[in-house]
Amino acid sequence: MSDSVEAASAPLLEINGARATIRLNRPKHLNRLQTEDLGDLMKLFDRIEADPAIRVLVLTGTGRAFSAGYDLNSVADRATSAREEQSAGSAFEVVVNRLEDLGVPTICRLNGGVYGGSTDLALACDFRIGIDSAEMFMPAARLGLHYYRSGLQRYVTRLGVDNAKKLFLTAQKITAPEMLRIGYLTAMVPVEALDEEVDRLAAILAGNAPQAMRGMKRAINEFARGKLDEEACDRRHRESMRGAEIKEGIKAFAEKRPPRF
Repeated sequence: MSDSVEAASAPLLEINGARATIRLNRPKHLNRLQTEDLGDLMKLFDRIEADPAIRVLVLTGTGRAFSAGYDLNSVADRATSAREEQSAGSAFEVVVNRLEDLGVPTICRLNGGVYGGSTDLALACDFRIGIDSAEMFMPAARLGLHYYRSGLQRYVTRLGVDNAKKLFLTAQKITAPEMLRIGYLTAMVPVEALDEEVDRLAAILAGNAPQAMRGMKRAINEFARGKLDEEACDRRHRESMRGAEIKEGIKAFAEKRPPRF
C-alpha cells in the first residue's frame, strides 16, 4: 500500500476482492478530519456493510501520520457558540461508534502517529497494527475538553482504568513500544513489514466464517459495554449449529482444506 503524499481529498475507498481499504487523505495536515469527512466516512461504512463480498476493512492514512484527529477549529467554533445543537464532537462520536459496530472485522493500519480523536477512531477497530516509530497522545486535558462518554468507555474497556487515566489525565505522548505494552497496538512492526503484517491478518479474517464472526464481534462489544443481548446471542449460537457455515467448516476440516465460506 502506498503512503506517498498526493492531493488532499475526502477519505478514499479501494476494494480488492474481499478486502476494503479506507484511506484518510489530507497528508499536509496529518490527515486531520474535516466536518465533511465525517459524512463521507458514514457513507463508506454503509457501502461496505451492504456488500456481502467484503469480508474485512482496513483503515489507514496517507503520508507520515495516521491522523491528527478532528479539526480543532470546529471544536473552537462550538465552544464559542451560544446555541445548543449537535456539536462537531458528537458528530465525530457517531462516526467512531459506527466504525466499532461494523459487522465486518476491522484493522487499523497505523502508518505513523495517531493523535486526539483519531486515537479513539483507531481504538474502535478490532485490531491495530502499527510501525515501531508510531506515537500517540490524547490532549483533552490540555484543551479543557471533557471527552465524550463512549470514547472514555472504549479506553477503559480496551486498555484498563489505569492506562485510560494516564492517557487522558496526563495528556502525555507515548511511543510505539508503550502503545504495544498497554494493549493499544495488536502488533508493532518495522515500517518495511507493515503491509506484510496487515495483509497476513486481513487474509486470515477474510477466510473465516463471516456470519459467525459478525455475531461474535457483536457479542464481544456488548460484553465490553455491559449490555449483552443474551437472547439474541443465544439465538445466534443455536442458529449457527444448523447453518451452512458450520457444515462447510466441518467438511473442510475433515477434508483437510481451507473452508470456502
